[in-house]
Amino acid sequence: MSPLIKGTVAAAAIMAAVGAGLWAGQTGLLKLPLTPATGITENKPEATGPVIYYRDPDGKPFYSLEPKTADNGKAYITVHASEDISLEPKPKAAETRTADTSSNSSAKKIKFYRNPMGLPDTSPVPKKDSMGMDYIPVYEGEDSDDSSIKVSRGKIQHTGVETIAVSKRPLVRTIQAPGVVQLDESRIVVVAPRFDGYVQSIGPVTTGTHVMKGEMLARVFGQEVLNEAARLLIEQNSGSTRSDGAASPSSLKGPAGVIGATRRLENLGVPHEFMEQVKQDRQVPDTFVYRAPIDGDIIERNWSDGQGFKAGDVGFRIADHSVVWMMANVAEGDIDAVKPGESVKVTTRAHPGRTFMGKVTVIYPHLTKETRTIPVRIEMPNPDMALLPDMYGDVEIATGNATALTVPSSAVIDSGNRQVVLVDLGNGRYEPRKVKLGRRGDGYVEVAGGVAEGDKVVSNGNFLIDAESNLQSALKTFQATSTTGASR
Repeated sequence: MSPLIKGTVAAAAIMAAVGAGLWAGQTGLLKLPLTPATGITENKPEATGPVIYYRDPDGKPFYSLEPKTADNGKAYITVHASEDISLEPKPKAAETRTADTSSNSSAKKIKFYRNPMGLPDTSPVPKKDSMGMDYIPVYEGEDSDDSSIKVSRGKIQHTGVETIAVSKRPLVRTIQAPGVVQLDESRIVVVAPRFDGYVQSIGPVTTGTHVMKGEMLARVFGQEVLNEAARLLIEQNSGSTRSDGAASPSSLKGPAGVIGATRRLENLGVPHEFMEQVKQDRQVPDTFVYRAPIDGDIIERNWSDGQGFKAGDVGFRIADHSVVWMMANVAEGDIDAVKPGESVKVTTRAHPGRTFMGKVTVIYPHLTKETRTIPVRIEMPNPDMALLPDMYGDVEIATGNATALTVPSSAVIDSGNRQVVLVDLGNGRYEPRKVKLGRRGDGYVEVAGGVAEGDKVVSNGNFLIDAESNLQSALKTFQATSTTGASR
């Protein structure tokens, strides 16, 4: 068969099949059941609850509290309460169906409607606020009649509410004050003659020189000293012992004898070494030496070679720097906590990173009215001479260490008229309790009543619960007012 004939036969067969199909369809011989497509349309639950905000129609991160239109002319999409992202765990499908069935069988009665923005405004009937948002229904049982505050688990997790147990701890309060280093007054020695005379020579010392006890300061001449030394020598010579070794009566003549002459030299401030030298050598030296009475530093030198002086003139002033005072200026509001014997830490700009220790020794009985501070004396060891007079320091006084029932300072809500802590009752409920506060220190405060040891109080995030408390209190007040008005 030729190709032309084959093509003609195939075309005729196709036309016959098409015609048969049209005839069968018109006569109803071919009827097939139609099965609808499943799984194509999303089974999305209907949005419920009030409109809480509006979002961008194109999914951009733009939101609004009132209806508006995007730049492309599209209206913002409303977001109901059921569509918002919640921090609460979503119930399983079975639980949801059970809850729906239960709620349908025993529906709670709506008591009133509250403002969606948290304002203290309620309504006995459904309404909208000024922005078009629906008021939120409040059902029976949701507004507790006790003093506790209920906060949702989502809010607790979102705001980071933390609790801590009320416990006993040593309460140490650190008082800070500025201070200035001063010399210890009891460690300053003055070298001053008790007679008239002049300086023959000065030892190798100047202001600022460190001297050791017994080191020469000056050699001086004093006529009155020489006169008394001569009398001592005369009394000693006249009171020589007899041949039998018995003491001469002249040595026992009291003030007229050796004892009296020695006492008069002591009253003139003459060193004992000078008197011993007179007794031993049996002659009176022209001069004698003043020596350093203590180890210390020359902080004042008023004598020079050949200088005359009068009785009482200060020749040298020597200070022992091994112990110094830190004079702290403590505010009058803190002075009640400071007690003698309490430990002190001092830091200075001159020695960064180094801490000096001391103790409170004296609290001065007067107040500086210009600064409203009280001077407090702190005694501090200074073996290496690191602390110098008039050096500034930052003082920290650790006051008290008695054990007390405490809560963190952050747990106290202080309104000025009263102080309250929030006690965790569990299951998202918190009870505000009025407490009486005592001493403070190290971030804690003593509580004298209102809570017991072991109670858990909110230490972080209590501002949220306090705000929730104010809201719930306002709602109860407005509800009571509206109920009273309706009864009339």
